[in-house]
Amino acid sequence: MDSALNASEPGFLLQGFSEFPRLRPALFLLLLAAHLATVTGNLLILAAVTAAPRRPPMLLFLGQLSAIELGYTLVVMPRALADLATPGPARGRPISRVACAAQMQLFVGMGGAECFLLAAMAYDRYVAICHPLRYPAVVTPALCGRLALACCLGGLAVSLGLVAAVFRLPFCGSRLLVHFFCDVTALLHLACTRGYADELPLLGACLLLLLLPSMFILASYGALAAALRRLRAPGGRHKAASTCASHLAVTFLHYGCATYMYVRPKTAYAPRRDRTLALMYTSITPLLYPLIYSLRNREVTTGLRRALSWWLWSGRS
Repeated sequence: MDSALNASEPGFLLQGFSEFPRLRPALFLLLLAAHLATVTGNLLILAAVTAAPRRPPMLLFLGQLSAIELGYTLVVMPRALADLATPGPARGRPISRVACAAQMQLFVGMGGAECFLLAAMAYDRYVAICHPLRYPAVVTPALCGRLALACCLGGLAVSLGLVAAVFRLPFCGSRLLVHFFCDVTALLHLACTRGYADELPLLGACLLLLLLPSMFILASYGALAAALRRLRAPGGRHKAASTCASHLAVTFLHYGCATYMYVRPKTAYAPRRDRTLALMYTSITPLLYPLIYSLRNREVTTGLRRALSWWLWSGRS
């Protein structure tokens, strides 16, 4: 990857939203509010996991998911907010190749780790509902730790390979990225190549990060649906289904956005439209995740009350 990131080569220009000077103050306030709410929500969930009297595997996975979401939004939004807050040229602000590659690698790595983690959480729900008696022996804290590490390493490995492949492409002509961060599709749009070979690394990354985990999740929930159909007690069926609702909602949001944005040919890329859609999956959907889990998870709400009680008590003392 070092050869692909020659420091002597020119960097890029991030246009952000510099062509809308009148909208920038309102957009800055809106994104800042969403960013602060996202950071606060994920920090509260991490505090709730820490303050929980017991930490079942699903709660440990939820803590890792919040940590990933926290890093996911911190990779993109601070730079975007800084560009919105300070007046600059209409052509955008410069970013070096190394900084662009680092931002892309962290963004893809965090997103990939989340893809793998959602598959691990689906496995947790499968064992809990289909094999409840074996659950404590199968899904142990040690297994959760190994799965968490594997998710992070898997996302890191795929992101490093993708970034190395993208930055080996020739970039000629305009270096203007009509985007507010170094996204993969925006870089591929600037590449001089016209064939489909330059899209193969992205296709391979989508295969590893989206297709394989989603097939595992579908298989897990297929087995869950069959198990729920065999339950005779409606109350037990409803309770079991409700434990999966939050995970399903987050899975549909994450995989739906990622699939629409990245599983497309290069010719379908529309810079300004995709930049607007990117605002959704980098600022709105991370804001929804803490709300979805905090409203439906009893351990999270209990941990939040304990964390807030401790904070109030320590403040008074």
